[in-house]
Amino acid sequence: MHNWSRVALEWNLANDPTYSLHTPGGCNSCKGAVTINNSTVTRNVAYYIIAHASKFVPAGSVRISSTQSGSLYNAAFKRPDGKKVLIVENDGHSNQTFNIKFNGQWVTSTLAGGAVATYVW
Repeated sequence: MHNWSRVALEWNLANDPTYSLHTPGGCNSCKGAVTINNSTVTRNVAYYIIAHASKFVPAGSVRISSTQSGSLYNAAFKRPDGKKVLIVENDGHSNQTFNIKFNGQWVTSTLAGGAVATYVW
């Protein structure tokens, strides 16, 4: 999303426990959003990523500019209701303190290593 894409795609939406449902030539060990084993469905990390982003960034949202900083990966959006959303992931191992600046106002936040946070205003 940070590179102005118009859509996010989970290539493997579902797979079985042996990863046998995949596109030939593609990733043969990537988990889908869910793993299906007979009648048991296991929700994987991708499921929660999709659920989280779609909860805060509904259809019709527009990507707005944000600045990458070190191990803090982020994307900002303007929603159809006019609210702004910033999703930040700390890809590092230690706490990272950072500033969110909008319209000349600042907010300081700290995000633990490996954590994700969503800010809405």
